[in-house]
Amino acid sequence: MRYVKPTKLKILMIVFFVTGIWGIAMGLWQNVFYLTLLGVINICLGGFVGWLFFTQVPKLRDKRKQ
Repeated sequence: MRYVKPTKLKILMIVFFVTGIWGIAMGLWQNVFYLTLLGVINICLGGFVGWLFFTQVPKLRDKRKQ
């Protein structure tokens, strides 16, 4: 997979987790199933982005080109 900047991954991870928690809370409070389901999907996407963030190999400059 392509290298993605860590700051972009951190922002995506925060956005997915916050919207997932919000969706689950609102879905359970108002008893709306699809909001809860979308919240769970957002939590899963946040976990995937977090996995990418923690397993990504850092981008190193090639010393032969200098």
